Amino acid sequence: MKRDDKKQHYRINEQIRVREVRIVGDEVESTVMPTHKALQLAESKGLDLVEISPNAVPPVCRLIDYSKFLYQQKKKQKEMKAKQVKVDVKEIRFGPQTDDHDYDFKLKHAKGFLSDGDKVKAYVFFKGRSILFKEQGEVLLLRFAADLEEYGKVEHMPQLEGKRMIMFIAPKKNATPKKEEVVEKAEDTAQPAPVKKAPQQKARKEYTGPKVEGEDFDD
Repeated sequence: MKRDDKKQHYRINEQIRVREVRIVGDEVESTVMPTHKALQLAESKGLDLVEISPNAVPPVCRLIDYSKFLYQQKKKQKEMKAKQVKVDVKEIRFGPQTDDHDYDFKLKHAKGFLSDGDKVKAYVFFKGRSILFKEQGEVLLLRFAADLEEYGKVEHMPQLEGKRMIMFIAPKKNATPKKEEVVEKAEDTAQPAPVKKAPQQKARKEYTGPKVEGEDFDD
């Protein structure tokens, strides 16, 4: 059987040098036997003796085709890797004196990134003598984090690295919808309040002459 010693992660066949092992495998009853007999049994079946639990007492070995065993292990690793959630990191750059319009524009993008499950790397870039405004940059990033509180949580507080002050915000599992969208939707679906009509007053009968017996008039 073809074997690649460089890729082996398990001891197999003659590499297993303990006195006895517990064997398992398809159509094999789990039992403890001397290692040399387990090797003979594997050879008679055209299989390999693969040590899968070296720390057990005695070590557990499986009777299997080693090439097939490696293939199954690689397949499991690929499946596990495929199930891992990939998180992209989106960068948002500020200047130490970013105006409100630019700030709101970038805030809107950050909300979208976090809602999509992406991580946000927000940083303030200090060019030249603007490094003197590093406190102002920190305040800006903290304000940014506060405005994104419903969408993400700060994973890395603002920290100065060279000419950049960097902060990381990770998405929340259940991000809430944008407030602006909720307000607009509420306004679109709102129905005008019905106009209440003033109650009609009951007409009063007026009589200026003497009251005639048998007739009722309101006072």
